[in-house]
Amino acid sequence: MRAEDVLADQQNQGQFNGVTVRKGTVGAFLANARLWLDDASSSDDKAIAERDIVDALPALHALGLFDIVQVRDAALRELVAVATE
Repeated sequence: MRAEDVLADQQNQGQFNGVTVRKGTVGAFLANARLWLDDASSSDDKAIAERDIVDALPALHALGLFDIVQVRDAALRELVAVATE
């Protein structure tokens, strides 16, 4: 399956397990996770990244991301686990 098989080029969002998921959600999660884990990031940038990570979790769970991929970093894994409880 290719990306365009999931969401056509002209589509910006789709319904997955009853949740509207925007195109780019997984990419944004990865970018925010990198920033959140980077010791060189400011505390303000980390706080924004954390908020964005938490906000994206319903969509990421609807996609089944964490059913397939395990978060390797313990702190990030804890954030994902606690925020979904």
